[in-house]
Amino acid sequence: MTSSIISNTSHYPRILTIAGSDSGGGAGIQADLKTYSALGCYGMTAITAITAQNTQGVQGIAAIAPEMIAQQIESVATDIGVDAVKIGMLHDPATVRAVAKAIRRFKFTHIVLDPVMVATSGDRLIAKETIAVLMDELFPLATLITPNLDEVALLLGMDNALLSASQFPMLAQQLSEKGAASVLIKGGHLLDEQLVDVLLHWDENSQSHLTQMYTHQRVNTPNTHGTGCTLSSAIACFLALGESLPDAVGHAHQYTYQAIVAGAQVTTGRGHGPLNHAFAPVAMRGRT
Repeated sequence: MTSSIISNTSHYPRILTIAGSDSGGGAGIQADLKTYSALGCYGMTAITAITAQNTQGVQGIAAIAPEMIAQQIESVATDIGVDAVKIGMLHDPATVRAVAKAIRRFKFTHIVLDPVMVATSGDRLIAKETIAVLMDELFPLATLITPNLDEVALLLGMDNALLSASQFPMLAQQLSEKGAASVLIKGGHLLDEQLVDVLLHWDENSQSHLTQMYTHQRVNTPNTHGTGCTLSSAIACFLALGESLPDAVGHAHQYTYQAIVAGAQVTTGRGHGPLNHAFAPVAMRGRT
């Protein structure tokens, strides 16, 4: 990929994020849009919920009506077009069904589902009854799901305190059996200094599932708010730019890690601060 992304295409790579709004700007659609801009893509939104939120936690959630969510998706799909989709916070079953219906209607591809269920602060962001509907309706439509350990535990009905990195391939396989085409399990919630994420994906050449690991050193910082949103959004960008899934995940990891490092010593608020999304967009777009 060259630095002249835009001049090599007839339009910007167009990414639609279907997710909640973070009033503090660190996660949700705000993190998604910052990521899209940093990586040379054009971001659009279908807002599913409004949160009163800052670096210290979530103070309130107000859901957007499913009909309005569907209308937002229709507005951008029928005019601007969509090359990839990132799905984040879906608060209730009706919202999940509305999003699934829209995906089927417009035949979207490159769908990255980040099953946002628990905020960095520990606040629960999804109704319990939504989990089964999410798996039934959206897992079969997603190119990739990107749960962290808290979300893996909720999806599989397990105790996350008992999970370890050595179990990631098995856990990814269990999620795949529930309908997900590919699974990226994120290990950032573990206390290890060497962090491991595991991708389980279908390989057309071998006609089998392959496992790939991505590792990096833990960054000693409280500024990790929005890390999952950023990673999933970056994956959607690189998929829209034509990369294979393993390469898209690898380059998204590189971008997210460097954004954490660049924002590690910056003070924003009194809790978990955000990443520095705009650390070096030209360097990322111009990598060889």
